[in-house]
Amino acid sequence: MDEEFKIRVYAKVELAQLYSPYLTPEGALRKLQKWIRRNPSLSRELYRGPEGKNEQAFSKRQVELLTRYLDTP
Repeated sequence: MDEEFKIRVYAKVELAQLYSPYLTPEGALRKLQKWIRRNPSLSRELYRGPEGKNEQAFSKRQVELLTRYLDTP
């Protein structure tokens, strides 16, 4: 990636595609959701804040957590 990754609000599918650019948007999102489910600590921390699981975007706090657990895309 040419640009440095920035911690900001990302649409869930947008962030998923950064992690898995070779997959379809739906496939990338399923893969990211699987990674989250397989890591109970990440899943717990990700959704213990004010954000819900059904939001269309990850907050800055959630993106920071994801990059801490999964590294930057």
